[in-house]
Amino acid sequence: MDSQFSCRRSRGGGFSFSRTSDSLMPKQKTHKGTKKRFRLTATGKAKHRQAGTSHLAARMSQKRKRNLRGTTVVDETAATKIREALRGNSY
Repeated sequence: MDSQFSCRRSRGGGFSFSRTSDSLMPKQKTHKGTKKRFRLTATGKAKHRQAGTSHLAARMSQKRKRNLRGTTVVDETAATKIREALRGNSY
């Protein structure tokens, strides 16, 4: 076993391995809610599905429904937070 890991018994009767103090900081996890709602382009822009398309479309005009199709690019002010939450892990 490598020296940077320590082994100890856990409550369930198994063993748990934890890093010792001389190792690196823990990795930042990807925000799963953001991963489901946004997608990064090759240039780093964030795309999202437009709001207001899931139901109640009968009262909308055809032009409004047509313009809500597909995805749009998020504004750059919000895109930085989205990139930070995704940590480069998008579909």
